[in-house]
Amino acid sequence: MAEHDAIPETALDWHRAGQGAALATVVETWGSAPRPVGSQLAISGAGAMAGSVSGGCVEGAVIAEALDALGDGQPRLLEFGVSDGDAFAVGLACGGRIRVLVEPVGSALPGDLLTDLVAARAARRAVACLVDTESWARRLAGPEDPALGQAIGARMRADRSGFEGTVFVGLHNPPLRLVVVGAVHIAQPLVQMARLAGFAPVVIDPRPAFGAAARFPGEVVIDAWPDAALTDLGLDARSAVVTLTHDPKLDDPAIMAALDSDVFYLGCLGSSRTHAARVARLEAAGVAPGRIAAIHAPVGLGIGARTPGEIAVAILAEILQRLRCG
Repeated sequence: MAEHDAIPETALDWHRAGQGAALATVVETWGSAPRPVGSQLAISGAGAMAGSVSGGCVEGAVIAEALDALGDGQPRLLEFGVSDGDAFAVGLACGGRIRVLVEPVGSALPGDLLTDLVAARAARRAVACLVDTESWARRLAGPEDPALGQAIGARMRADRSGFEGTVFVGLHNPPLRLVVVGAVHIAQPLVQMARLAGFAPVVIDPRPAFGAAARFPGEVVIDAWPDAALTDLGLDARSAVVTLTHDPKLDDPAIMAALDSDVFYLGCLGSSRTHAARVARLEAAGVAPGRIAAIHAPVGLGIGARTPGEIAVAILAEILQRLRCG
């Protein structure tokens, strides 16, 4: 998980260190709000912050309210909204409106509940934090929850936090994961960009010279055959797979494993001619045409990319387009 996305984790660390901590969460938006529902900001008792609930427009006011909440132990529902003409005077320069829930950790937000939330996130277990804004009751729930399971499941699939009646459903889906098969030159900028975009990148390549630590400092590189590595990783609907080796011995088993999973994106490097040969091999292996059509190839948006860095941009852009636009 990227450090800038570890907001509950940061709040828990501050709480455990005795600094005091509060979590602020965007619970509703109207108009051109700068951050989506579910966005979070952690505030320490010393006024340090991690994350954001706006583009910097109202963070100062939220921090002040959070410090007051740490003093009295009470949650707050704040609303910020202005017309475009008054935006700069009030602070929300986009002209939209947002509601922000502020919860001091250890009082309004129990420390044990936050601990359980952080543990679920670390285990890649999809979970929702439910807050009844009338009774202030709180609990964690999954898609199997007897009261709101169907609604939570639908929200998890759409990745959309929001209200169900008076209950705010704050989603904590597993981090997005990008699995890159082939530790080639393009993979180097791709994993860096993916991490900045909030993905947890994993590189798979059984060739030690390609996956050397010096070429991918600090990254997870698995020295194994792709089909075995992908089976061990456990691909899911929060995973994207990109094959870059040009070698059918490495790419094809990875493609087959990805096609048998719930990954939201599968892209394969190569020219149209290379992909035609790939399609022929998959058809000969008995893969149905409908499944083959799910492959994005040649991989990446058609932006005229030429260098490894540009190609990485095109690949990541196509992955995000598939994720956000369907």
